Amino acid sequence: MFLGKNILVGVTGGIAAYKSAYLVREFKKASANVRVMMTRAAQHFVGPLTFETLSENKVGVDLFNDANTSPTAHIDWARWPDIIVICPATANTIGKIANGIADNFVTTTILASTAPVLLCPAMNVEMYNNRLYQQNAEKLAGLGFHFVEPEAGDLACGEVGMGRLADPRDIVQAVHYCLNRSDEWSEKKVLVTAGPTHEAIDPVRYMTNKSSGKMGFALAQEAAIRGAEVTLIAGPNNLRAPWRVKVVDVDSAEQMAAEVNKGFEECDVLVMAAAVADYRPAKTAKQKIKKSEFGPAMPLVPTEDILQTVGRRKAGQFIVGFALETKNEIAHAIDKMQRKNCDLMVLNNPLENGAGFEVDTNRVTLIDRNKRRQTLPLMSKQRVAQRILDAVQTGLQKHG
Repeated sequence: MFLGKNILVGVTGGIAAYKSAYLVREFKKASANVRVMMTRAAQHFVGPLTFETLSENKVGVDLFNDANTSPTAHIDWARWPDIIVICPATANTIGKIANGIADNFVTTTILASTAPVLLCPAMNVEMYNNRLYQQNAEKLAGLGFHFVEPEAGDLACGEVGMGRLADPRDIVQAVHYCLNRSDEWSEKKVLVTAGPTHEAIDPVRYMTNKSSGKMGFALAQEAAIRGAEVTLIAGPNNLRAPWRVKVVDVDSAEQMAAEVNKGFEECDVLVMAAAVADYRPAKTAKQKIKKSEFGPAMPLVPTEDILQTVGRRKAGQFIVGFALETKNEIAHAIDKMQRKNCDLMVLNNPLENGAGFEVDTNRVTLIDRNKRRQTLPLMSKQRVAQRILDAVQTGLQKHG
């Protein structure tokens, strides 16, 4: 995700400083070059040696530290990163940055840098709600600083409320967004579906499939990075919501169909990555069915074919369909594309190694309306999402 990117992490004095170690590790795992700078207060919570070990670089801790080979080390560090991530960002540090105070290695480096800055606040709930803090945060947001807002929950002080550091996985997504965001699709609305559907048999049982939703979530995130206004209609899943994406949670095929039909008219691009159930029980029992009451067969009825429905209504939208096939794949995918009036079909075979459900990789073939095929090698679903959207962009340009 961050191959060749220089990420500078600033750690300030809060109990959440220990979570920054996990963040540095995740950046390194994603092939980033990482440096860490710390305030003196931060060193009361985590020692510099921890971050030196994880980042494989010296840690910046003092404007006048002997470890700095140059009297202008903060200037050298300010020029180095592609992005600066302050995690955790205390109310004190945010207040200093907002008012141009540069009295330590972290704040001085930020003031001297032109790189984007992502702030990850973490503090007591009353500090977070304090109007002075809110004014400082609003000021910085207006100046172009990025924020990953804290979560509500149990705080170190024993209180419960807003102020807990955001999940590090969300911070990683936010960094990816900030590093790669463009305005390419700034005027486009993109609708994405993801995940399985659950078709209820009774209050405790349902029919479903193995879809995890990872491909659809990756597509939604990549569309947002391209500047689009993205709505993700997601079936049951265990995934983190993509950054800057509106997520609409649904359960059944009927609910997913209703949401897609509601949003289709206004969207420019529809990506139907969800594995929607083809059938549902003819009747859902209101009470749990006893084992002895199950018959040899369960009456089923077809669900709405969402892709076919919107394909008939298409009025300029670009539609991407997905075809999961295990035999005669190309023929079946082309037939599906034509029957359902899609502009691009994404074909994959779950029997191929690394291309099945619930994995982080995929191997797909892209087929356009002219039956031109592009078979991609095995790659991460994030990279597959990028290639799919590249194909969408090419198709949009041809549409005029």
